[in-house]
Amino acid sequence: MSGTLYLCATPIGNLEDITLRVLRLLEECDLIAAEDTRHTLGLINHFNIKTPLTSYHEHNKVTKGPVLIEKLKEGLNIALVTDAGMPGISDPGADMVKLCEENGITVTVAPGASAALTALVLSGLDTRRAVFEGFLPSDKKERRTALERLKKETRTAILYEAPHRLKATLEEIENAVGDRQCAAIKEITKKYETVKRDTLSELIKYYDENPPKGEFVLVLEGVSEDKLKEEEIEKWENISVEEHVKMYEDKGMSRKDAMKAAAKDRGLTKRDIYAVLNKDD
Repeated sequence: MSGTLYLCATPIGNLEDITLRVLRLLEECDLIAAEDTRHTLGLINHFNIKTPLTSYHEHNKVTKGPVLIEKLKEGLNIALVTDAGMPGISDPGADMVKLCEENGITVTVAPGASAALTALVLSGLDTRRAVFEGFLPSDKKERRTALERLKKETRTAILYEAPHRLKATLEEIENAVGDRQCAAIKEITKKYETVKRDTLSELIKYYDENPPKGEFVLVLEGVSEDKLKEEEIEKWENISVEEHVKMYEDKGMSRKDAMKAAAKDRGLTKRDIYAVLNKDD
């Protein structure tokens, strides 16, 4: 029988956050596949775990993934860990899960600490609906697209950022979405854990005077539905009602449907649109 791949959450700072189940699995599995073997060696040495380590990371996943699949097929149980938190979040763990699925290998999760969820709870912002963005893309075009998406995002957004890029990223976000509320959280669960809650503009001023240190999670307020609706309505103020209706008719809509679409865009009723179109009658 094939072995099982265990996705094991590791501490994001405080070693006491590791679960009893993860400790048992790290000890009982035949192999630990780690994002950084040096980092994970410190963890398993701390808990006196002797299980052999192998690397599995973004730069070797194409060649190493099939090797791990063969070992699983041979019946070995493998624990997959990232440097901190849940495997598969901003690391190639998801690729390994897909490989296992394609090869009929059982995958299960031993959950635990997660920087994204911990930061969301610490932020003081709305936790009812949230979206995880991770690191913004480095490609300029993809980055612009991601920032444009944030502009219209009504859910609380969670992003990761390194200290040397933090201020520039905050400035990019403010330019894209406006001066929203944001929480900048660093060194989660560690001795110098800090939560800085303020507007984007004030955070930029603060980190201009206080150079950031440590890994950060940014939790960004979503735009309100009312604000989004106002912006959508404002977009149509530069064209007349007649032009607006004609725009939809040119796309093949009937007069009735075009009036209905224009009314929705402008926050009006169909009767309002009809009145404008027939004001000279």
